[in-house]
Amino acid sequence: MYFIFKHFKKSITFVAKLINKLKEFDIMSKIKLAVNIFWYRRDLRIEDNVGLFHALNSDLNVLPLFIFDTNILSKIDDKSDKRVNLIRIILLNLQVEFAKNGSTLLVKYGNPVEVFDELTKDYDVNAVFTNRDYEPYALARDKEVENLLDSKNIRFKTFKDQVIFEWNEVLKSDGSPYTIFTPYSKIWKQKISPKNYHNYLSESFLSHTIKCENIEIPELKEIGFIKNELPFTKAVIDLNIIKNYGDTRNFPSVVGTSDLSVHLRFGTISIRKLVSIAIKTNEIWLNELIWREFFMAILMHFPYVENGAFKKKYDQIPWLIDENGFKLWCEGKTGYPIVDAGMRQLNATGLMHNRVRMIVASFLTKDLLIDWRWGEAYFAQKLLDYDLSANNGNWQWAAGCGCDAAPYFRIFNPAEQTKRYDPELKYINKWVDDLNSFDYPKPIVEHTFARDRALKTYKLALNDIN
Repeated sequence: MYFIFKHFKKSITFVAKLINKLKEFDIMSKIKLAVNIFWYRRDLRIEDNVGLFHALNSDLNVLPLFIFDTNILSKIDDKSDKRVNLIRIILLNLQVEFAKNGSTLLVKYGNPVEVFDELTKDYDVNAVFTNRDYEPYALARDKEVENLLDSKNIRFKTFKDQVIFEWNEVLKSDGSPYTIFTPYSKIWKQKISPKNYHNYLSESFLSHTIKCENIEIPELKEIGFIKNELPFTKAVIDLNIIKNYGDTRNFPSVVGTSDLSVHLRFGTISIRKLVSIAIKTNEIWLNELIWREFFMAILMHFPYVENGAFKKKYDQIPWLIDENGFKLWCEGKTGYPIVDAGMRQLNATGLMHNRVRMIVASFLTKDLLIDWRWGEAYFAQKLLDYDLSANNGNWQWAAGCGCDAAPYFRIFNPAEQTKRYDPELKYINKWVDDLNSFDYPKPIVEHTFARDRALKTYKLALNDIN
C-alpha cells in the first residue's frame, strides 16, 4: 500500500509541475474554446429568430454577439442620437434575458472585420451564423467579413429573417421584378402559406449558449455618444387597433396605428408573427407589411435609387436651392400648422404619424420645390424607425419620381388635409404650442402660388426631356 501511495504522490507532483511549465510557456492560455458565433444586427430578439435558431441547433455551443459598428456610428453627427441610445437599451434587455438562462451577450465596438479577426484569435470559431441584411452597406460589409472568415476556413452562414419573401422570390413570370405594388402584392399573397410564417422556437434552446465572465455592454460615452433619456416600451400587439386600422390609420390625434415600426426596424419583434396576425385580422394592415418588402426588393433590383430617382427623367427637375426654406421646414416653422406639428413631433420623438409624413413630404417637394433627397436625408437622421428602402421609396413616392409613385400633379393642400384628418386640431395643438401666439410664423409660401409653380416646373422639365 505504501508503495502505491508513494508512486501516486510522485505522479501528482509530476502533473503539477507539468501544468506549471505549461503556464510558464503560456501553452494553457492558447487552448481555445470551440464555438459557433451568432451575430446580431437587425434582429435584436431571442424569440423566433431564424439565424439564432439554426446556430443553437448546430454542433457547438453558441456565442451571441453584437457589434457597435464604427463605420456606421462615425457617420452620425448627433452624439445624442436616439437610435444609438435605443439600441443600447435593447441590448441591456437582451443581456438580462440571456443571463436568466446562464448565458451572455457579447457586445463589441469596432470595425466588424477587425472584431471578427480578434474573436478568431480568442476562440476556435467553427462558423458564424447571422440573418441577412439587404442594404448596400450591409451587403458590402458582409462580403468583407465572409472573405476574412473564408481565409480562416470558417463558414459564414446567413438566413432569411426580416422578410417573408426576399427580393428574388416574388417575380414576374419572365423573372423580371415588379415595379408596381398591386401586382406584386397579389403574387405575394398567392405565394404565402403557413410554412412561410411558422415560429422558429429559438428561445427553446438557450442552454446551448456559452457564458463569458466579466462581460459588460459598453457605456455610450465609450462609443462616442451621450445619453438621451429615451423611453423604450416592449412591443405590444393590440388586436383592436389592427382590426380597425383601415378606419383609424389616417387620423394622427387618435391611437389608430400599431406603433410597431421601430420594433420591426430593430427586429425586436418577428415579421412572421405580425404576418400571421395580419392574415387573420386585417388585409389593409397586411398590405403595409407587404409595402415594406416591396421597397426592399426595389432597392435590391435597382440599387441606383439610393441616390437618384427611380424614374431617371425626374433627375432633371430644377429643384430650388432654398436653404432657409429647408431650415424652417426642418424646425417646424413653415406657418402651416399640420406641417409644423409633424416636424416638431419628429424632432422631439424620432417618430411621425404616417399620414403626416406624406403631408410634410409633399410640402417640401411641391410647395417649396426642394429636392426630395434633402428631406430623405433629414428623415434618415431623425427617424427611430429609419429604414433605407422604405424611407427612399416613400420619399420618391411623394415626389412622384419613384416606382408606383403618386403622379407629380398630386399635391397635398395642408389646409384641406387638416380639415379632413385633424378637424379639431388635437394633433396640431399637441405639438404646436405657439399656434395662437404672435410668435407663430406666417406661411413661408402661399399654397396656390406654390402649387402652380410646382406643376409648371415638373411639366416643363419632364416635357423637355421626352
